[in-house]
Amino acid sequence: MSLPPAALPRADGRSSRCGRFRNQGVESRVALGPAAALRRWRRGPGNAHGAVTAEFAVALPAVLFLLALLLAGASAGVTQLRLEEAARAGARALARGEDPAAVQGIVRTLAGTSATASVASDGEWLSVTVADGVGGPLGATVLWTLTAKATTRSETPAAAATPGLEPVGAPEEAPL
Repeated sequence: MSLPPAALPRADGRSSRCGRFRNQGVESRVALGPAAALRRWRRGPGNAHGAVTAEFAVALPAVLFLLALLLAGASAGVTQLRLEEAARAGARALARGEDPAAVQGIVRTLAGTSATASVASDGEWLSVTVADGVGGPLGATVLWTLTAKATTRSETPAAAATPGLEPVGAPEEAPL
């Protein structure tokens, strides 16, 4: 009994009938070459060629705005740290008995020339408040004002009675 050629097993173990339909697509791709098949795949329907560029153009301003906000926040953090250090140094100098003009110089040296300092006393407690705006392009548009306050006790009795210090509260009256 002789089998028809379509029913004979192939050398790779698959039947020739199933392989014939599978091989048609492979043969056509091979006949066109891999570059032609790739070009046909790129130009096919539903291709999103160029969509990445459009999405990038839409997302780029949002990413730049987020980056600007992060940089402005970092600038505000650095400014706040400078103000706190200047307030602490000013309060230490005031506690040692320095005059308010010297404290202003110390504060401007540490916090920058645009920083303002106010000195106040409340009995033996002395306080220095330092304020400044945030630098940078976003800091100039939003006009953030940061403040830092440091309070310390006077080390010398003369420091509490230094002229030029603003009293914080009403002086306490002695009990009768």
